[in-house]
Amino acid sequence: MPNLEPAQVGLRTRLFKLLFESDSRAAKAFDIGLVTLIFLSVGIVMLDSIERYHQRFGDLFFYTEWAITVLFTIELVLRIYCLQKPWLYLKSFYGIIDLLAILPSWLTLIVPGSQTLIVVRLLRALRLFRVLDMMILEGEKRLLLDALIRSRHQILLFLFTVLMVVTIFSSVLYLIEPAEAGFTSIPTAIYWGIVTLTTVGYGDITPVTPLGQFISVAIMLTGYSIIALPVGVFSAEVIRALREERYSREACPGCGRDHHERDARYCKFCGTWLDEDTVDPRHKTKIPEA
Repeated sequence: MPNLEPAQVGLRTRLFKLLFESDSRAAKAFDIGLVTLIFLSVGIVMLDSIERYHQRFGDLFFYTEWAITVLFTIELVLRIYCLQKPWLYLKSFYGIIDLLAILPSWLTLIVPGSQTLIVVRLLRALRLFRVLDMMILEGEKRLLLDALIRSRHQILLFLFTVLMVVTIFSSVLYLIEPAEAGFTSIPTAIYWGIVTLTTVGYGDITPVTPLGQFISVAIMLTGYSIIALPVGVFSAEVIRALREERYSREACPGCGRDHHERDARYCKFCGTWLDEDTVDPRHKTKIPEA
């Protein structure tokens, strides 16, 4: 979310605190009510897709959904109204989601059937993290993201290797298996190879020749062998990031060794006071009593 500011002091500022902040009881109540409407709207769309519910409660679903859409539209207008630079909000992630949350309903006036896109409103439930003060997880989220970025080359190499293995085995199966077995094209065979390698095994396409069955066994065993490799790589990077988060690289002024915990006050190797900007409390002179 960009750094948003209210348009002016007064009503717009009060609206801004209510709509964009959650440090007051009213703002938290508003956000909880908003999330409740989001889940209610998505639930209505899901229930309306069931034929027996649609026939019985279709009118109720229709009017309830439009009432929620009007409320969301008013909310978006108020968000734009109270901001000094509304385009910053509209270009942000939450701004785009809020806009997409109301567009499907209004599009039904032009394009019938687009109301099923209302499920995108579920993304607005991400605001619940702000309501529940889950921003304490910001550090953990950054840690996992850093670990994923560091291991991206290994993961991409793994995916490329798996794709090559699947393509080769699937092409062989396409050549040796009859079309009646389901191997009608190489892309279809690649679909079978991915399903087999991941050990899902839908069973809609199965080899019938002994050689094809042997290759299927080889692919399944290969899947068991290599499927855990990216998990191990990512776990190693997470552990490395945790260590960097916990330990400091600042050298001890006494012995010059590093790798101390960030909240450590004394060197664990020589006992030297680590904070050079403050005085070691052990060396403070006591004021003699009168």
